[in-house]
Amino acid sequence: MSSQATTRFHSDLDSSPVLLPAKVLRNDAEALQAARALAEVAREQAARRDQQRKLPWTEIEQFTRSGLGSISVPKAFGGPEVSFETVAEVFRLISAADPALGQIPQNHFGILQLLRLTGTQAQQAVIYRSVLDGWRIGNAGPERGTKDTLTLKARLTRAGDGYRISGEKFYSTGALFAHWVAVKALDDEGRQRLAFVRRGSPGLRIVDDWSGFGQRTTASGTVLLDQVPVDAELVIDNWRQRDIANTQGAASQLIQAAIDAGIAEAAIEDAITFVREKSRPWVDANVERASDDPYVIADVGRLQLELHAAEALLRKAARVLDEVNAAPIDAASAARASIAVAEAKVLTTEIALQASEKLFELAGSRATLAEFNLDRHWRNARVHTLHDPVRWKYHAVGAYHLNGTLPARHSWI
Repeated sequence: MSSQATTRFHSDLDSSPVLLPAKVLRNDAEALQAARALAEVAREQAARRDQQRKLPWTEIEQFTRSGLGSISVPKAFGGPEVSFETVAEVFRLISAADPALGQIPQNHFGILQLLRLTGTQAQQAVIYRSVLDGWRIGNAGPERGTKDTLTLKARLTRAGDGYRISGEKFYSTGALFAHWVAVKALDDEGRQRLAFVRRGSPGLRIVDDWSGFGQRTTASGTVLLDQVPVDAELVIDNWRQRDIANTQGAASQLIQAAIDAGIAEAAIEDAITFVREKSRPWVDANVERASDDPYVIADVGRLQLELHAAEALLRKAARVLDEVNAAPIDAASAARASIAVAEAKVLTTEIALQASEKLFELAGSRATLAEFNLDRHWRNARVHTLHDPVRWKYHAVGAYHLNGTLPARHSWI
């Protein structure tokens, strides 16, 4: 990215990012290759970006140009429509390098699933085509000051042949980097709709005010909408989701679990490297190297086993999603997918938190020095795993297996 473009992004946050040519990948193997290439680049400056809160514009542009943004576009619309197993691995690979970079496009993929579920064929054709052309989708769904995550104050009202939308959003991950901002609002009948708002639309303002201590460079801040015009054909009947058996929530949660698995992998890798290269052995261990301490060895073994278990459940959940989506979806199969992903999410959450905290116990006090910025792993794990409470995953899994209770139908299960 040119320095001129970078200056424009930061001085005029409400204009659309430059649209660059995007490759259309052909298959799963190309998607994984592109993810590995991006991860290699992103890993180099990830710690510095976190320390300086430098947004990953260059890396996001590589994500888009490489074709990764369109890997979930259906084949019927010209996309590669890779497997969920590949999508999960793509996000795991990227997040092991930089979990903020992994989180930024998460909503882009979740919204593509919503479009597939409730959009008309004409709406799908427009949005899918734009994504193939390199457009990015940002999120403007959650709000602050409401009873819960599902409660909305934003309003979508009729205005001639189109609509006007007003409201204030927060946790708007990806919006700053986006060409489309997908906004949830209630229409005149009180139904939830999803409006695709073009960046640069009058009345739209995106504020880079995310101040979370983890995932610092996701720019998950505020979106302000003041009578923003929206084309009628760009308003999706999102409310229909609750009446259709679907795997949208499971697909969204799968990516969240993959991000946590990536955080855990990076924390364990950094712990091993630090113990090998910088840590001193404990005086009572009577060994020459910290890596020969039998208790350190056992703890590293335990972390690796738990990471492998989490990764195995992540792959299993992705395969279940692929199986369920290969046939007509009913309430039972949708529940099967949600529970499989919930089980994976429990383990990825726990290993991300445990590995990022255990790093310091194993590596010693020197590992806490600011120059290493190893605390970013715990900060990222702690903030990202708060996306939805894992205690409710346990409840959903237990209720399903014990009483045959099907999980709720929303984006968090």
